[in-house]
Amino acid sequence: MVASAIGTSATMRLRLPVMRVLVACEQSGTVRDAFRRRGHNAWSCDILPDANGSPFHYQQDVTPLLEYEWDLMIAHPPCTDLAVSGAKHFHRKAKEQEEGLAFVAKLAAAPNVHRICIENPVSIISTRLGPPDQIIQPWQFGDEAQKTTCLWLHWLPPLIPTSIVDKGEFWISPDGKKRMPKWMSDNTSPKHRSKTFQGIADAMADQWGIW
Repeated sequence: MVASAIGTSATMRLRLPVMRVLVACEQSGTVRDAFRRRGHNAWSCDILPDANGSPFHYQQDVTPLLEYEWDLMIAHPPCTDLAVSGAKHFHRKAKEQEEGLAFVAKLAAAPNVHRICIENPVSIISTRLGPPDQIIQPWQFGDEAQKTTCLWLHWLPPLIPTSIVDKGEFWISPDGKKRMPKWMSDNTSPKHRSKTFQGIADAMADQWGIW
């Protein structure tokens, strides 16, 4: 009986359904590849080409893809005009912000997507979608770094931290007036800063890939 039960359990794990996953506004492929490694039919989409030339990437506006049926969408809408870190420039970004918020609302209301996660730093998205359902940090998922990340979740549970580690080093300017995580100061390019940390991507694939 024990052997039979173990065999049944193993079979059930092997027969977990393959999910159709769309990772919107992702160029790096980090989240997409985390799901693909676990056997899911995951695709990324961005107006820029895939960073590594993956064939599982749509280089286009994501809007037409929202008309298709997806089991899960994880969206990383551009945060340049929405993040509160750029609040000092808000007075001249009213048009860009309204366009950005309209795009976020379109993602959140995708009619044929069963489960949705909208991911962004602390931003004015809260004025359109309400407060985030969860706020996470890379150091809760095995990466020694600090990056406050907000998640707006639709029919998804909050992520459970997988490995609490040190928060990582910080860079402080010579005059002591500026302070930021060292991983940001080492590479200030927007692509580097917007990339999802591997630990978070793996947690998404492990925990949401069974729903």
